[in-house]
Amino acid sequence: MEGGLPPGAGSGVPGAAPGWQGGSGGGGGTLAGGWGWNSLQGRSHRKRGAVGVPTSELLTVPLPKGCMLQASMKSPNMEAFKQQKVEDFYDIGEELGSGQFAIVRKCREKSTGLEFAAKFIKKRQSRASRRGVGREEIEREVGILRQVLHPHVITLHDVYESRSDVVLILELVSGGELFDFLAQKESLSEEEATSFIKQILDGVSYLHAKQIAHFDLKPENIMLLDKNIPIPHIKLIDFGLAHEIEDGVEFKNIFGTPEFVAPEIVNYEPLGLEADMWSIGVITYILLSGASPFLGDTKQETLSNITAVSYDFDEEFFSQTSELAKDFIRKLLVKETKKRLTIQEALRHPWITSQGKGGQAPEQCKAEPPQLKTRQLREYTLKCHSSTPRNSSYADFERFDRVVEEVAWVARGCGVLAGAQATLRDDLDALLSIYSEKEAWYREEGERARRDVSRLGYELRKPVDTQQAMVRRESVVNLENFKKQYARRRWKLSFSIVSLCNHLTRSLMKKVHLRQSVDLRFKLPLLQCPSLSSRDCPQPGPAGTVATERATRNCESDTEEDIARRRALHPRRRSST
Repeated sequence: MEGGLPPGAGSGVPGAAPGWQGGSGGGGGTLAGGWGWNSLQGRSHRKRGAVGVPTSELLTVPLPKGCMLQASMKSPNMEAFKQQKVEDFYDIGEELGSGQFAIVRKCREKSTGLEFAAKFIKKRQSRASRRGVGREEIEREVGILRQVLHPHVITLHDVYESRSDVVLILELVSGGELFDFLAQKESLSEEEATSFIKQILDGVSYLHAKQIAHFDLKPENIMLLDKNIPIPHIKLIDFGLAHEIEDGVEFKNIFGTPEFVAPEIVNYEPLGLEADMWSIGVITYILLSGASPFLGDTKQETLSNITAVSYDFDEEFFSQTSELAKDFIRKLLVKETKKRLTIQEALRHPWITSQGKGGQAPEQCKAEPPQLKTRQLREYTLKCHSSTPRNSSYADFERFDRVVEEVAWVARGCGVLAGAQATLRDDLDALLSIYSEKEAWYREEGERARRDVSRLGYELRKPVDTQQAMVRRESVVNLENFKKQYARRRWKLSFSIVSLCNHLTRSLMKKVHLRQSVDLRFKLPLLQCPSLSSRDCPQPGPAGTVATERATRNCESDTEEDIARRRALHPRRRSST
């Protein structure tokens, strides 16, 4: 379906034969033992009420040893994808569904306000990679969608391409899946079922008229444009496996959903438009009964039932179904492609042409319990949905791509940083060398300037002639000698004055003491020598006079000694004047 997985969503197949594994889709390959293989489309997750996403499971079938693809479909000529950001033209909204290599989001065109479905398909980055879808498969799908324009086929609006994705802007089909719609009804008449099958046939007829085979018709790829009307309009979606059948070119491949693939796909036989008619027969069987005709417990059992065309109309499910409906199914589920109904023959079948005229035989006009068919169909849809786990591979690839981009960005940043570091180191070395050179130059210039200033000062102070210089030198010497002689003379004069003063003072004091000693006689020695007792003092008389003179001389000598001691302790400071 559109918005689902494009071809080539492969991984290992649970339940497959030992030694088998799924491939990356698209191209062929070989496994151990020489078995050729091609992978079927992987089952994906989808949400109800949104553009459908395929829910097929991967399948691998053994091919005859040595078989090779004899031809492959050519990609139609197409114009280049728009190399612009889809976000510049559309507002991307909520997720509608996701698959292994694709995700569908609701979007709104900025210029018109119309709503569309944006299908983001992850591109394969290299031929050796198994992640993503090859460019050829995407171009083939887009080329086919650009060829078709029909009320029952989804319409392609635009295509954008980025580094990692191709974005298909598709018609928004929001009515949900056909089987989900029918399972919610209380009852389903055969006439209503016929009207839906008729719409499917009309869409397939338009495709077959253009030699386009869908190759993936199944309930999940049959959507309703609007489910709020009595008989909603059918839309065929998901052309990821579609191919344009060319005359004279043999095309073989193994793809599709096991439950709905034709025997020629399982047997790796040439494929054509007849494979779609087989799928319509299986869809009709399920629609009328709520049971799958070939579904087994394992994929291998399902494929075995298909190749053996092992099915029947169980009375539990087809007791109230008309013979015309059973005949329509029988003529579609035919192993030989040439005996299988073509699309035009199916449109002319009585069960389809008798719509509104009563397609049931008279003996089958009894009313069937209305809840029987819908209950079985509801159980079938619930079983399909419950057995389909959410496929988050696309989201995982998105996260992986973001991690790879971030790692690459960090690596580029580290490289730029390393280059910048080396450049910065070179710049710093260059700046240091320049600074050293400039510093040495400034030092030399400073020394030179100082020498020039000194020389200039010397030149300014230098006399005009040698005679003047000699006179100046002699004047300086004379001035220094005069200063020294003046200082010496001043010191000698001061010393003479001080000595004279001292001599006069001593003479004056001596005379005073002699005069007082005669008058005072006994009192003077006592006053001047208090340390002498009365016993030691001289007595009056001639002998006393001699003693008095001796005491006076002793006291005078004591006074001179005291003065000399004080001068030694406190030397007199010379005056500077």
